[in-house]
Amino acid sequence: MKAAFFVLTQQQRDYIMAQKSLRNAGVTLVFYDEVLDADHIPPEVDFEIASIFIDSSIDEKLVSKLPNLKFIATQSTGYDHIDLDVCKRRGIIVSSVPSYGERTVAEYTFALILMLSRKMYDAYHRIREKRQFNLRELQGFDLYGKTLGVVGTGSIGKHVIRIAKGFGMNVVACDVYPNEAMSKELEFKYCSLEELLEQSDIVTLHVPYLKSTHHLINKENIYQMKRGAYLINTSRGQVVETEALVRALKDEHIAGAGLDVLEEEGALKDDLEFLRDALKAERLRTVLAGHALIDHPRVIVTPHNAFNTKEALQRILDVTVQNIIAFASGKPINVVK
Repeated sequence: MKAAFFVLTQQQRDYIMAQKSLRNAGVTLVFYDEVLDADHIPPEVDFEIASIFIDSSIDEKLVSKLPNLKFIATQSTGYDHIDLDVCKRRGIIVSSVPSYGERTVAEYTFALILMLSRKMYDAYHRIREKRQFNLRELQGFDLYGKTLGVVGTGSIGKHVIRIAKGFGMNVVACDVYPNEAMSKELEFKYCSLEELLEQSDIVTLHVPYLKSTHHLINKENIYQMKRGAYLINTSRGQVVETEALVRALKDEHIAGAGLDVLEEEGALKDDLEFLRDALKAERLRTVLAGHALIDHPRVIVTPHNAFNTKEALQRILDVTVQNIIAFASGKPINVVK
């Protein structure tokens, strides 16, 4: 059985080629530098397995030219780049990487929280740039005893709550599908979004971007937050209405914000798009050049970096290899329905 991999770095290729488990499963490997779509057909089309990223596009026109294709292993959580109806009609199984960075993003969330609560960037900048070794205006606040509002208690939100409990924080949460068993285990309470905003010293967002979450934090509800509260967003930029946040900061209703995402990013198919799409990143740099939040003294902005660790990216390759081996053995896993 032949597996074709598309657009891997040399390091990724070396890692895949070193996997004895693939050879033991009877899988031979071939690599292509270009994406896989109807305009980029590889010279040989006899592979049964295609491992792709979101920069490839699987549609009827392409599939009709790949007579042996039986399995697609996308190296992403999202699968918008694959026509599932076409694959179903053709009997092609699709597997994804359902998760790879939940702990990674949760840790980064607290990195942003601590940057704000202890004024760590200000302290660093004062020493590095101004050569001033003093504590003036650097007094922060303890996390212990404060209330953290977690919006979205899925795989990332769950780990954020665990970390918060380690700091001795009180936690309230809201989710369209409350997990009461987890609530009891981790000792937090569910409430409405309105109640969460009213009670929380820090609000952190961990929801996917959907029509229902567009501008979830907006000019109508941002002033329901406690005066002096902080907002953290490591989910998607469009979940927060930028204009509302800028206004609440200007009015000093919100003390500060930690943002790994901005609304101007648009709707991403996957976090890894930032690593793979240099043109998109360049366009974004231009758009953000004059962004009102980037130079705000009470806002920390980072470049969609929360997912970006060696271990998280390694997990993507590991799960992809597992998906291929499972298919080769006749027992596919992580199948997209």
